[in-house]
Amino acid sequence: MNDKHHESLAIHADDPDRGMDLPSRATVRRRARYAAYGVALVLVAGSIRTILANVSNDHALSSSVEQNARQYVNIVSPTPADAATAAEANVTLPGTLRGYSESPVYARATGYVRRWYVDIGTHVQQGQLLAELDTPEVDQEQSQASAQRQQAESTLALAKVSLARALQLRQRDAVSQQELDDRQGAYNQDVANMSAAEANLRRLNQLESFKRIVAPFSGVITQRNIDTGDLIDAGSGSSTRALFAVAQSDPLRVFVQVPQSYSNTVAAGQHVAIRQTELPDKVFDGVISDVSGAIDVGTRSLQVEVRLPNPDGVLIPGAYVQVSFPGAVQGKLILPGNTLLFRAQGPQVAVVGADNRVKLHSVVIARDFGLTLEIASGVGPNDRIVLNPADSIADGDPVTIAPAAGAGGSPVGNSKGNSGQGGKPAAGAAA
Repeated sequence: MNDKHHESLAIHADDPDRGMDLPSRATVRRRARYAAYGVALVLVAGSIRTILANVSNDHALSSSVEQNARQYVNIVSPTPADAATAAEANVTLPGTLRGYSESPVYARATGYVRRWYVDIGTHVQQGQLLAELDTPEVDQEQSQASAQRQQAESTLALAKVSLARALQLRQRDAVSQQELDDRQGAYNQDVANMSAAEANLRRLNQLESFKRIVAPFSGVITQRNIDTGDLIDAGSGSSTRALFAVAQSDPLRVFVQVPQSYSNTVAAGQHVAIRQTELPDKVFDGVISDVSGAIDVGTRSLQVEVRLPNPDGVLIPGAYVQVSFPGAVQGKLILPGNTLLFRAQGPQVAVVGADNRVKLHSVVIARDFGLTLEIASGVGPNDRIVLNPADSIADGDPVTIAPAAGAGGSPVGNSKGNSGQGGKPAAGAAA
């Protein structure tokens, strides 16, 4: 051991810096340990940063998903019916103009058209000659009936003379009572034959008069279905055709089917407004002349007849018109037409409750004005109705009401793709 100590002293005596070797190694080890701690801290900090970034991304993703899933809707409240326009306050129903009198003219005798005198559009008076027929068969039957009458007249005259002679002879008891009764019977039979012959002749004389086709009433010819030489069959069966059609165009009649819900608002003597699309600047005044006393079971409507003067002939029978009846306000509400949903349960609307959840209400439509609807029941005046509801909307769906655009506060009119189906607010609404 003394030898090793002496050897160490000899080494230190040769290299004075060798004595600093042991402390330097401890410092290096300490620095290395500090460096390892620093690397570990850096790794831990990186891990924490990564975790925080992942959490932040997850939160952002959840917020984005929630934002995209949220349904933004625009709402509207019903308007009282008394605030609707004057046109909407009336009950407007379709109708067809009809002549006050309309009649097809058929032939009562079979024959050929000899000549016709009027054409379509001709104004005729009652009894005016329209056409003449050539009826050779009726002419021959009339001649035969006239000859049969003359024959019956001659036979009756002979029977009358024979009966008178038999009465004189019976008074002198020159003939038997049996012979007198035979003469009386023959006379009575000839009287009956005479009556039958005269009746047949009168019938054929009337048929002869039917060769002249005359107007049944004053009016205008609306159809002419014959021409010279046409064979005409008597009667009005399915195989025959009308020779003419006549219509009286002043006044006109309009038949309207009034729905049952408005049947109690119409009465005879009430004035109505009649409009024709082809005459947009004219409104014609008509008067209800007759009201059916019963509701039609098939259509649940009441038939009403309107009398319409037409002295200038502007209106034409057969034209389509719209008849506006004065409507009575019955506490109904007006909604836009784009609030309606058509489901198996019938027409419905989506109402947003106080909890911003949807509740579907079935409604009863009183009148359809096209852009707006008159609702009889199903909604209240303070309900918040969804505009343009998505087809997939259902009871209990949470929704977010989009703020109205503009200072006026009117709801934003969106298409269905912008109001709930895509889950994003429409242009002009809150993002």
